[in-house]
Amino acid sequence: FVNPKHPRVEDQVCATSVREIDGVPDLAIVATPPDTVPSIIAELGAKGVRAAVVITAGLTAEQKIAVLNAARPRCLRVQGPNCLGIMLPQIGLDASFSHRAPLSGDLAFLSQSGALITSIVDWAASRGIGFSHVVSLGDMLDVDFGDLLDYLAGDVTSRAILLYIENITNAPKFLSAARRAARAKPVIVIKSGRHAAGAKAALSHTGALAGSDKAYEAAFRRAGVLRVREIEQLFDAAETLSRVGRLRGERLTIITNGGGAGVLAVDRLTDWGGTLATLDPATIAKLDAALPPTWSHANPVDIIGDAKPERYQKAVEAVLSDKGTDAILVMNCPTALADSTQAAETVIETVKAHQSDGRKRPILSVWLGNGAAEPGRAAFRAAGHPSFESPDDAINGFMQLVRHRRAQDQLMLTPPSLPEDMGLDPIAVNDALDKALKRGETVLGEAPSKEILAAYGIKTVPTRIAATPEEARAVAEELLASSKAVALKIRSPDITHKSDVGGVRLDLATPEDCADAAEAMLSRIKRLKPHARIEGFTVQPMIRKKDAHELFA
Repeated sequence: FVNPKHPRVEDQVCATSVREIDGVPDLAIVATPPDTVPSIIAELGAKGVRAAVVITAGLTAEQKIAVLNAARPRCLRVQGPNCLGIMLPQIGLDASFSHRAPLSGDLAFLSQSGALITSIVDWAASRGIGFSHVVSLGDMLDVDFGDLLDYLAGDVTSRAILLYIENITNAPKFLSAARRAARAKPVIVIKSGRHAAGAKAALSHTGALAGSDKAYEAAFRRAGVLRVREIEQLFDAAETLSRVGRLRGERLTIITNGGGAGVLAVDRLTDWGGTLATLDPATIAKLDAALPPTWSHANPVDIIGDAKPERYQKAVEAVLSDKGTDAILVMNCPTALADSTQAAETVIETVKAHQSDGRKRPILSVWLGNGAAEPGRAAFRAAGHPSFESPDDAINGFMQLVRHRRAQDQLMLTPPSLPEDMGLDPIAVNDALDKALKRGETVLGEAPSKEILAAYGIKTVPTRIAATPEEARAVAEELLASSKAVALKIRSPDITHKSDVGGVRLDLATPEDCADAAEAMLSRIKRLKPHARIEGFTVQPMIRKKDAHELFA
């Protein structure tokens, strides 16, 4: 302990400063007033300490910069500030102010929210779930998700990585590290702020149209990361993915002794957009020979309520050989006519003994019921097969496998090679940006924006400038000679969102329509924005292209 005011704290002898410590500590935990943190980091760096967890909250922007300036010359990495700390149960390290230590296990959990960590540690302990790493990132002044994902990708003590993300501060580093980690083990994320109420658009409603959460969604898929919506799904997905691995395909066959349970599973699979397998004629023939005449003769394979373990064995053997099946869900509804636990053990032995065509088909199970079903579920889990309590849960688990497979496919996609000479003009772009900065602009106007797009080979709509409604009429007359209609927009450095003030009119089919629209536009804007500088109008041909998409950038 280092404390300048007390010689002992909690029977622990205190040094009065970092300089008094014997040797070089591996890790420092800083929990002192904000104004003291920069100087403490400087002392730790001078001492040779390479890592510090800053629990302290409330640092100003200037204090955070001072912390970085003190840490960087010594290569001292900083976790936090404003964080719960770090817990590594496998080595007994609890450098946090969590109310309890997590159980030791093989899941790594990274979170920006310290409060969420304490809740999850509680929740997981009550279910016997343990962790290899629990890290609170806080404000991510230095160490961020990218750093930790890069480390955990090569860590042998964790079988899956769970993330709670509010925002990403270094997107390229995050994506690079996430792609590497997702190739090594399942990476599962909850991202908060999915809706506008949870994450306001920073600059404009035009940006909100693009949907920042959709950008995160696409980035996660492209990095091979599975996104889930709820805390329980984090752990369910980790369990399912780490047991099953990657699916080879998405076609599911369901075997059940209860037709109603099978229908519920199919309904849920359809809700998710999943794929129900179509059984081969050869598989149907095998099932006809093995099952009662009243079996369903289709997928789901209803083997009838009085099914004993032997019937499960023959049905599973037939489906394991089916070339159109990529995964199998086996379900059991308890009856007085057969032993559910023996049925589970028979399925497990059948799968273990089956010599397939080299395609490993994952087995998921639902053993319905309370106490009587638990030995069957436990047997599946012990054999390494995911087991669920309801058809709904099982289909959710299967679709997590499907979504993870799709994300892994996207991870491996590569863009086509670009030509060496694309005819780009970065000098013109820098020139346009320099001029805008010298004019004190924070948002580019339409004309310089189009100059930049053109410099990068992106086609833009031809734009003509008109100072008055009469000039707009003349320009429209020229453009309408080769276009069916024109668009008219107000030109003002003080109006970013033209449509909000009626500054955009589309599909004007005649020169007179264009002039009338310009007159009405001027009148309306002078009333709504009396102090706005009006520099005239822009007139553009309406662009219509087949199968085109509108893009807001």
